[in-house]
Amino acid sequence: MKCFYAPETETHDPIFRLTYGKIQRNAEQAERAKLLLAGLDALSLSVTEPGRTPMAALETVHTKRFLKFLETAWDEWQKQPDAGPEVVPNVFPRAATSSYPHTILAKAGWHMGDTSAPIGQHSWQAALRAADCAIAATDAVLAGDDKAYALCRPAGHHTSAEIAAGHCLLNNAAIAAARLRTAHDRVAIFDIDVHHGNGTQDIFYDRNDVLTASIHADPTDYYPFFTGFAYETGSGDGEGYNLNLPLPRTTTDAAWLAAIDTALDRIADFNPGALVLSLGLDTHEDDPLLGMKVSWDGLRRAGEKIAAAGYPTVIVQEGGYLTPSLTTSLTSFLSGYLGAKIPALERN
Repeated sequence: MKCFYAPETETHDPIFRLTYGKIQRNAEQAERAKLLLAGLDALSLSVTEPGRTPMAALETVHTKRFLKFLETAWDEWQKQPDAGPEVVPNVFPRAATSSYPHTILAKAGWHMGDTSAPIGQHSWQAALRAADCAIAATDAVLAGDDKAYALCRPAGHHTSAEIAAGHCLLNNAAIAAARLRTAHDRVAIFDIDVHHGNGTQDIFYDRNDVLTASIHADPTDYYPFFTGFAYETGSGDGEGYNLNLPLPRTTTDAAWLAAIDTALDRIADFNPGALVLSLGLDTHEDDPLLGMKVSWDGLRRAGEKIAAAGYPTVIVQEGGYLTPSLTTSLTSFLSGYLGAKIPALERN
């Protein structure tokens, strides 16, 4: 399996995060890349640096003004008196009649849905290179490979057409799906991150050519809180083409794998020409964000089930946060997906 990674993504190493009124270290740290690369290495999977992608590929899912904001936000921020080291909004539009703003502080509130995706000096270039990885993996599948993996960070599934949030800047999975649509009439996105892929849902919510399916912790008491409920099934032409399967935070392997079966059945009914898998590893019981209690064996069996579905698949890395277990979580999933035998995993 071809795997893609761009070292420039490590230059995005955000600091700021606000939780329950307390400033904490951001969870999307560059160290995640090293843990994920170690997981690939355990399976003897090498990585290739992707080429550069034209801006037009990003504009298939994102607005031009959003992309311009991401490109210029840090420089504009630094022109403000006593500016902090990262772009972090402190005001957000709420009224239905909101008008697009002109100042950088107000634009930050418009284009950033929360305070967990701060923009630093190198964030734009890192986000571009993460998207390059997703596009390179997509192009490999379009060229005939049956699967490819993109080690993307920052992640993407919480970002909509013009609002970044939840550690995400560009929506890599959505960009991959739009690119697959150039060759396939129907494409499915299957999101198994512990958080609802609200940005991905929003981008495709009124479309019937891209099915979105997400299994995640119940948003009643878990991020992103406001979306991800089972009754959200699409709108207009997209009615019936969005599937949410929220689960309790106490969920262990059996219920999670049963939900995967349900989602795969819906995807089979849709009969896509290709699949984008938003691979979050934060369902694992050791993940510091405490969303679910899935084991390494559960991740391995999930890989087996998704591989057995048989779709040409672009695997896009989403969440999975700082713990030594992250390496084994990736190895576990991919060992099941690839049918590889890892002695160390067999003993767990």
